[in-house]
Amino acid sequence: MKREHLTEKLLDIKREKGWTWKYICDEIGGMSPVLVVGALLGQMKLVKPLAKKAAELFGLSEVEERMLNEVPMRGAGTPMPPTDPLIYRFYELVMVNGPAWKALIEEEFGDGIMSAIDFNMEMVREPNPKGDRVQITMSGKFLPYKYYGNEQGIPDYGFKES
Repeated sequence: MKREHLTEKLLDIKREKGWTWKYICDEIGGMSPVLVVGALLGQMKLVKPLAKKAAELFGLSEVEERMLNEVPMRGAGTPMPPTDPLIYRFYELVMVNGPAWKALIEEEFGDGIMSAIDFNMEMVREPNPKGDRVQITMSGKFLPYKYYGNEQGIPDYGFKES
């Protein structure tokens, strides 16, 4: 079985049972719903205790349970640019606002990146009389570039210089 086949099986069971992602995440627990759903969709891995819970919930085999615990090929299956309108909007946000985000992060922190690995994200529904809004909060660790091969007096890392 390939990982994408397991994803389809999980989605089929979800449809058949009439489960919501909230129900599934509440049953599996242990991590952010974004990570649990991402793992079930094949983009993240579930740690062994959570893979076991997911396997019990979905009635999976031992091999399928182990597959949920494997490190996936992240990003596989998403064309660039994305064709799904909702995912495309996130792509558009990065394309339009990315240069400003980059400039502001570098001015505040220095030469480096915001981690997508040491990262937290929360999504909540924000009621609004003009139409509910999606509020997404992201927090990633700043990772300065390392200046390897640097000579004495040259900083080791790209933290903001005073």
